[in-house]
Amino acid sequence: MPPSMARVKGEREKLRTGWTTGACATAAAKGAALALTTGECPGRVEITLPGKAARKVSFELERCELAPDGSWAEAVVVKDAGDDPDVTDGAHLTARVAWRKSAGLVLTNGSGVGTVTKPGLGLPVGGPAINSTPRAMISSAVSEVHDVEERGLEVTISVPGGERMAEKTTNGRLGIVGGISILGTTGIVRPFSTAAWAASVVQAVDVMAAQNIDTFVLSTGGLTERAAMRLLPELEPVCFIEVGDFTGQAIRRAVGNGLRRGFFVGMAGKLAKLAAGVMMTHWTRSKVDNSVLAEITREAGGEAGTVREVEGANTARHAYEIWLRDGLSEAPSILCERAAENLRAHARGEANGEALELHAILIDFDTLEPAGASAGALAKTAWGRG
Repeated sequence: MPPSMARVKGEREKLRTGWTTGACATAAAKGAALALTTGECPGRVEITLPGKAARKVSFELERCELAPDGSWAEAVVVKDAGDDPDVTDGAHLTARVAWRKSAGLVLTNGSGVGTVTKPGLGLPVGGPAINSTPRAMISSAVSEVHDVEERGLEVTISVPGGERMAEKTTNGRLGIVGGISILGTTGIVRPFSTAAWAASVVQAVDVMAAQNIDTFVLSTGGLTERAAMRLLPELEPVCFIEVGDFTGQAIRRAVGNGLRRGFFVGMAGKLAKLAAGVMMTHWTRSKVDNSVLAEITREAGGEAGTVREVEGANTARHAYEIWLRDGLSEAPSILCERAAENLRAHARGEANGEALELHAILIDFDTLEPAGASAGALAKTAWGRG
């Protein structure tokens, strides 16, 4: 069984942390290197996690095999993601370590580990999708076992079934083909990690910008992303970024990359928060400001009773349904305009006054069609072009 995990503090129900693919690949590589250099397969290996603490952790090897002629050794560590809903939970991180004729360590990818085909990831195009921290961890762990300057080694990381796992990730859109990425900056997976999602949003913007494309589209989930793709079918898939709750991070990165135009496509709840100036929209960090929705109702011509009803609405969706019921057709677009104004203000703050063209579009919960938009937004979409 994989090693036990520490408990995460502060959660209503304590959740187990887990290990990244990078940590598991490192343990497998060290296990294989030990087998190759000593001729004996270890049952467990100890690796050092990155960071100031340099914490040491132990992993059990699921399998270890040494070639009959001693030319290579292979070890497997099964990933335990703890209580995080990670598509790679249970993956068999496999490392084969083989002798090389020349000195040094070469890191390659086998089946199930992706190959980088687009710039913007900070990795060489054509090389393995193994991020910088796992690369350094693997190199350090193997060097603890063997001096690669005396006799070189080739380390190949593979993941059986990794190509199928990758279909559930954004790897294809980022230009990573053939499998999963080997990731991790700390070696530890924290359940439902907001930091991991924020990092993936930033990475997605970087990859898009590296393609010399200047228009991006932010959505909050799968439904709104599909709606956005129908609105802007001429854009490449890499332009569509499932931003979740991290709109502010995406806007900041877009400004930093010099992008020109962006769309936010979402439903009433997220747009209501943006209209109130909240850029981090997770429900635990912010609540819908009903006073803003009431102001919009008043501006759209709502009667006093309707304004009061919206002010007491249970959710932004409830407020939106009241608008529809009372024929306040302008309210959704007013909501979008306020959201877009706040997005632009956020971008100007990041860009020291330079403008980033930003639009907001509200998608109906049931039809998934545009129900409102900031000024001029729909004219730039397939919907507006007829």
